[in-house]
Amino acid sequence: MNIHHLELFYYVARHGGIVPAVRNMPYGIQQPAVSGQVARLEESLGTKLFNRRPFALLPPGMELYEFIRPFFDEIDHVGEAIRGGSAHQLRVAAPAIVLHDYLPEILRRVRKNFPAFRLTLHEAARAEAERLLQAGEIDLAVTVIEHKKANGVGSRALLELPLILLVKATQRLTRANELWGRDKIEETLITFRRSDPVSIRFQLGLQQLGVEWFPGIEVNSARLIECYVAHGYGIGLTVATPGFKAPKGIRALKLPNFPKVMIGAAWTGKLSAIAQQFLTEVEREATSLRKSRRRLTL
Repeated sequence: MNIHHLELFYYVARHGGIVPAVRNMPYGIQQPAVSGQVARLEESLGTKLFNRRPFALLPPGMELYEFIRPFFDEIDHVGEAIRGGSAHQLRVAAPAIVLHDYLPEILRRVRKNFPAFRLTLHEAARAEAERLLQAGEIDLAVTVIEHKKANGVGSRALLELPLILLVKATQRLTRANELWGRDKIEETLITFRRSDPVSIRFQLGLQQLGVEWFPGIEVNSARLIECYVAHGYGIGLTVATPGFKAPKGIRALKLPNFPKVMIGAAWTGKLSAIAQQFLTEVEREATSLRKSRRRLTL
């Protein structure tokens, strides 16, 4: 068997099809080339390995994938270990506000135990963070987590955050309750995708009130929500991070009776020593923020 053909099949099986495999491969290769070379692998084995549409591994494909997966799963880690860098690399994905407001201090504490390491940071909302995790491109993500986890994903709850609405300061709206009494909410709702936990929990809260209001503008970051609210495109839905202060020209409206969202850390596989240290420091920071919040509410 051709080793390169096996590698291509590994990515196809891992990512659930030829198209997603091409998107997640660490080097450029066109879809027809992958299709052709995987077909040659099947010819050399004298059997079909998977159904194309919808994608599904057949028994021979499952047997082959289970055999080659340990090798290809670990090949990057072995390379890092040989180069002496496996314990000195940290790759993290998180929303912009976490990268900007919280990570500098957390990383400063990590450096006490790991004075020198290579750092890669990705600004990513939940969907992109999940993709990066599944593709093995990051070690750990700080993101919204749910009770139902994807296969092979470990997670740790950190902070429960309330939902808030953002309105332009020039609007007369001062309380969210003023919206619920209307026959129809005319303002455009600006928020994350409908499948995002923030949007899902907001819709649950609206259902309890008997109100219908669906996203009119969907974005992938809290900064974009703030930007479009400031420019008068509508009302934004986001979460209130600890110490949140609305940007200039924007007013925040509380949603006290709406479900909250859980921010946590997520990872796949076994954490390296430096990733474990990072997780410890993130948990320590979250504990400190929870205590500060309780003191403020007393």
